[in-house]
Amino acid sequence: MPPLHLAFTPRFICLTLACIAAAILLLLLALLPDEAGWIAPFLILALGLVGLGFRDLFNPHHAVLRNYPIAAHLRFLLEEIRPEMRQYFFEDEKTGTPFSRDKRAVVYQRAKKQLDKRPFGTQYDVYEQGFEWLQHSIAAKRPTLEPFRVDIAGYSASLLNISAMSFGALSPQAIRALNLGAARGGFAHDTGEGGYSPHHRQGGDIIWEIGSGYFGARNPDGSFSADRFAETAADPQIKMVELKLSQGAKPGHGGVLPAAKVSPEIAATRGVPLGMDCVSPPNHSAFSTPIQMMEFIAEMKRLSGGKPAGFKLCIGHPWEFLGICKAMLATGITPDFIVVDGAEGGTGAAPLEFMDHLGMPLREGLSFVHNALIGIGLRERIRLGASGKIASAFDIARALALGADWCNSGRGFMFALGCIQSLSCHTDRCPTGVATQDPTRARALVVPDKAQRVAQFHAATMEALAELVAAAGLDHPSQLRLEHFRRRVSPQRVASFAELYPTLETGALLDGTDDPRFARAWALADARSFAPAMAMG
Repeated sequence: MPPLHLAFTPRFICLTLACIAAAILLLLLALLPDEAGWIAPFLILALGLVGLGFRDLFNPHHAVLRNYPIAAHLRFLLEEIRPEMRQYFFEDEKTGTPFSRDKRAVVYQRAKKQLDKRPFGTQYDVYEQGFEWLQHSIAAKRPTLEPFRVDIAGYSASLLNISAMSFGALSPQAIRALNLGAARGGFAHDTGEGGYSPHHRQGGDIIWEIGSGYFGARNPDGSFSADRFAETAADPQIKMVELKLSQGAKPGHGGVLPAAKVSPEIAATRGVPLGMDCVSPPNHSAFSTPIQMMEFIAEMKRLSGGKPAGFKLCIGHPWEFLGICKAMLATGITPDFIVVDGAEGGTGAAPLEFMDHLGMPLREGLSFVHNALIGIGLRERIRLGASGKIASAFDIARALALGADWCNSGRGFMFALGCIQSLSCHTDRCPTGVATQDPTRARALVVPDKAQRVAQFHAATMEALAELVAAAGLDHPSQLRLEHFRRRVSPQRVASFAELYPTLETGALLDGTDDPRFARAWALADARSFAPAMAMG
């Protein structure tokens, strides 16, 4: 224990004398007859406060307690309830973060099949920089009742699916409710890198994600196991297999599930030893170059019996993705799909610096990947998914215009499960049983009820998307283009998305382009290494 360097200041002397006086007064009160029965409880309370005050005076860890014994505990109490106070009493409808109250409310309402309309006009300042809108048509159409689907190498996928969230990050009940909801609604459920668990087996289509830990498809030393992968991928519930390179919340960062949280069920699902930390490295051991990565994806497709195989990433160094593009050209191997995760994504825990300042946001990342594939002439062969803070039909429509073929939502479906954005996902104390492994907390989530809400949120959001598309005079969301969207870039100027995110000509990277988004990065890209070509000499 560190030495207590307690200065005998006038404040300390006064507080000490006050505590001594209070103790003497309490002793005197204890000697008085207690006919009314009030002295004993008062005495216990007062003695407790005196003891707390003395402990605070000699506290070596909190300066504020040593200077303000007892009273400083009020500060800690207010600090503890600050997020709830802000959310319930001071946050307005549009500016709350990570998701505004209005965005959360519309998910709750659609999940419960309640009225999701709003009165009296928008609360946005439509003349504020950054305001965006979809242009409507005078020749608007009736919304189509046909479900919107996209073909991904033979798999018919919904335009909205459940984004990657692992069992271990989410509770068993949450996983079961999500998958059962996906089965009822006819959309897909991404497992996240935590493995394909028994809780995923509720009948919903599965996208099996494999990360750098190769959970569920690993050897005892943590390397990739082709046999285990092939065995699991043969399950008919698994419709696509996805290689995770990085995620928006913490790109370039591995993860550790402490041994204390590795339950027998999680250990069996992930194929890791019980009683040991479960480590997800920051990089893959199965490949180290873009060419090797393409060969690994081809092997995933072969081992899965020809199921659609692709990868997910958050864009970082542009030459690295362009190196992957060059590897596609060099090997003739193309993934069936690519999912672009934005830096604004994230459903679990991440270091502050990674969460706030690492990775490319979704709009820029999606536009970059879309144009890179156009530039090498392969866009028509590869489907693009988009994930990152998508919860409404407008979010989906904007992503489709920027180049996505479909969207994934993580936190949107968490809200449908009942998440209240308490921001306690990393503490294992989720109040609604969504992001916890505490069985007493998780039992609050009633699977059949929440599964129905998951399905209803999806259906209502697709209906809203159909209405938006029809209002723009279109028949299908795939017809949305950059020209349909506008953003206010200053109080006096509005720009089309076509101006903000210009499209490359087909084959432009092969022919040579001076576009500043691509020219230098393309020169640095190398199919033989993720390092820039210049650094290789």
